[in-house]
Amino acid sequence: MKYRNLGVSGVKVSEVSLGSWLTYGTATERETAMACIDQAYELGINFFDTANAYNQGEAEKVVGEALRKYPRHSYVLATKVYFPMGEGPNDRGLSRKHIIEQCEASLQRLGLDYIDLYQCHRYDESTPLEETLWALDDLITQGKVLYAGVSEWSAAQIANAKAIEAKRNLRPLVSNQPIYNMLVRYIEKEVLPTCASFGIGQIVFSPLAQGILTGKYKPGQGVPEGTRAANRETNHWISSYLRDDVLMSVQKLENIAQSIGASLSQLAIAWTLRQPGVSSAIIGASRVSQVEENVKAVDVVLSDDVLAEIEKILQEIDGFVPIW
Repeated sequence: MKYRNLGVSGVKVSEVSLGSWLTYGTATERETAMACIDQAYELGINFFDTANAYNQGEAEKVVGEALRKYPRHSYVLATKVYFPMGEGPNDRGLSRKHIIEQCEASLQRLGLDYIDLYQCHRYDESTPLEETLWALDDLITQGKVLYAGVSEWSAAQIANAKAIEAKRNLRPLVSNQPIYNMLVRYIEKEVLPTCASFGIGQIVFSPLAQGILTGKYKPGQGVPEGTRAANRETNHWISSYLRDDVLMSVQKLENIAQSIGASLSQLAIAWTLRQPGVSSAIIGASRVSQVEENVKAVDVVLSDDVLAEIEKILQEIDGFVPIW
């Protein structure tokens, strides 16, 4: 495994990290989830991502239980706050009340004393941004959170937050967690350069585009049994990728991967890691073998010629906007 700083902070995270969205606490059985986390840890992954909203806290319970056997200093754990966790009017969003209460709830579910990285899962238009940032800063002061970040915030929202930080002398946001892969590249235009100017590292999710960039789905063919797209509990987001033009381009990408001795998934992850602003790429895994294969992406070297070939293929589906 290789490691990068999380933005300009001093903490180092593995280039490949393990997430729990759509898997742990939901589609993946507890024992399998534990095995995937254990194997990830053994292979050098030190960064694990979850959120309170993933199956209403169940993912946090599984991740926390799996990691508690390891020395606390040896891994970096991220969770998030924003989405509804109840029916009440204050059971959602980024108010001070919800942030403080949900941090305590996450710590209880995780069975830990502190969260390494606490991220705002989305932007909250109904709460003053300064209120949100003060609450995060107070959690850091209390030692319950070490670093704070955001997820899927726009460049303008991030810039506004940094301006308030500077004015109020608050601890800086160190991360942004956006979707980023060969098929979804919106962050390249504004988010990446804005974050680079503020020293914010990207922790990108869905680098394999919900499994599309593994090559398992073929144009003109049905959805294979046992895949995420065949599971009604987890296929809401993946269905929009299943277009023949997209899948034909993916086949061409797979040919490039084979030409350099890599799997398509390894090529796709290495492609996201080519961006200097990316600190880590979050993979999902429902099998130990997926973890073993995907961590090898850190050793895949993409030459300028290969990157040019990839870009030519991706331009064929420029403008494709999936649901995610």
